[in-house]
Amino acid sequence: MPSLNPSREQLAEFAERMPDNTPILMLNLLRFNAQAAYPEGNSHAPCSGQQAYAIYSKTALGKVQGVGGNVELLAAAHVALIAPADEHWDQMLLVRYPSKQAFLSMINDPAYQAATVHRTAALADSRLIGTTVVTP
Repeated sequence: MPSLNPSREQLAEFAERMPDNTPILMLNLLRFNAQAAYPEGNSHAPCSGQQAYAIYSKTALGKVQGVGGNVELLAAAHVALIAPADEHWDQMLLVRYPSKQAFLSMINDPAYQAATVHRTAALADSRLIGTTVVTP
């Protein structure tokens, strides 16, 4: 079963378990649809999943920066050495936010929410993992 958007329960757990007032890194693992899967009757032109994600990213990047965040790393994924045999990813994205509060305010922004139609259409599967830096 693909994981594309967080449930209310997952958002509540994120809000509860992520530390307050500390920078966070959000690890995104992305697998794209060959063809974007927009809902029936939509007005979006046919495009690839990567193209739909690029449309989403134009709004998302502005919103990330608007809350004081930035993209730390965008990388092509080639092979999973330790993973189930049928699991593969196309890209890995690491985004820094000044706090979980900044992330939560961004995802509640109406313009950001409107852009997520492109993200959902773009992705066959994804993971979004909240992390914090650990100093050795």
